[in-house]
Amino acid sequence: MSAPLLITVDFSGRRAPLTLAGTLLLIVGVLATTAACVEYRQLEAARDGLELKVAAARRSAHRDPAQAGRDAGFTQEVGRVAQELTTPWTPLLAELEVASQDSASDIALLSVEPDQSKHIVRVTGESRDLPRVLGYVGRLQRSALLRYPMLENHEVRSDDPQRPVRFAVSAEWRQP
Repeated sequence: MSAPLLITVDFSGRRAPLTLAGTLLLIVGVLATTAACVEYRQLEAARDGLELKVAAARRSAHRDPAQAGRDAGFTQEVGRVAQELTTPWTPLLAELEVASQDSASDIALLSVEPDQSKHIVRVTGESRDLPRVLGYVGRLQRSALLRYPMLENHEVRSDDPQRPVRFAVSAEWRQP
């Protein structure tokens, strides 16, 4: 018989020495992994930002009926103010002042109220007597800016010792 065969298995073996190529490959692998992690975090942050923008867009796209009503009211108010700003105040007031001066400044204007939708102005004033009021209305009838000036009403103020005449004139204005 022959001698038993002795088998030795060495699992730990000798380690191969670390080479320059292996070290460089290890460093490149670590750097690539780090770069991938950094890029992943950046993309994740960008995605979170886009999700916030989408949520905000959905909130703004959702219309509140009450807000729509308030917006409509605001739009109407803006339109009304814009329409009032188109009133030819400077020429209109200048014309009323000239008419007052032409009547020897015997006319005291108390109020000027425009109706923008109808292009009508209502003037309230006082004078010493009715003939001066009629002269003032006649002067307004010769105005190039005002059309159809009419004496709407007048009353003698009996509570005042000088007994002035309070009157109201309405006229249509033309755009200059």
